[in-house]
Amino acid sequence: MSLRKYLTSRVFFVQILIALAIIVALGYAFMYWLTFTTDHGHEIAVPNLSKLTEEQVEEKLDEMDLDYVLLDSVDYRVDFPQYSVVEQDPAPGTMVKVGRKIYIKINTSGFSSVRIPDLVNKSYREAVPTLKALGLEEGEITYVPNLGKDMVLEMRFKGRNLKSGDRVLKSSKIDLVLGDGKMSYEEEQSAADTLATPIEETPVDEQ
Repeated sequence: MSLRKYLTSRVFFVQILIALAIIVALGYAFMYWLTFTTDHGHEIAVPNLSKLTEEQVEEKLDEMDLDYVLLDSVDYRVDFPQYSVVEQDPAPGTMVKVGRKIYIKINTSGFSSVRIPDLVNKSYREAVPTLKALGLEEGEITYVPNLGKDMVLEMRFKGRNLKSGDRVLKSSKIDLVLGDGKMSYEEEQSAADTLATPIEETPVDEQ
């Protein structure tokens, strides 16, 4: 049989159909294997882990065939329980595959302490950003007669005077005593001898 007759024969077309069927079957088997090994199409929603302890996170994710990685601790946040989840990635509700790792950050046990900077004779506009950069908050503002307008004269915490280097907990409110700028130079010199002596108290160890 010549090649031309063979290519136009019924036998050739049958063999072509058989070859195509084999290719289709192999392609289907490969896709099925790929789906099985990658768990394609099987996704679950990431649960909300906020405020859960690490032990609770492990138990919850084990039930869902998910895993977790503890990244680190963050500065204490008063609106979260101690040692509870503050942040997670991916976010709650995100669809992920089985076995996906969820990254979490844990709240610390409490506020850490910071040293009070030297703000005396600094301006109010300079003092407030400095306090906030250290994790402290602006407290009550009191004005007293003084030549320097809005100049920090004293720093106080819970009624006691603070000096540079004293330690307080982060998020503490620091009260500031400022000059009102209404006293003349002569009046300021006269009043310098009558200023109240700062309250002497034994500092409480707040670490």
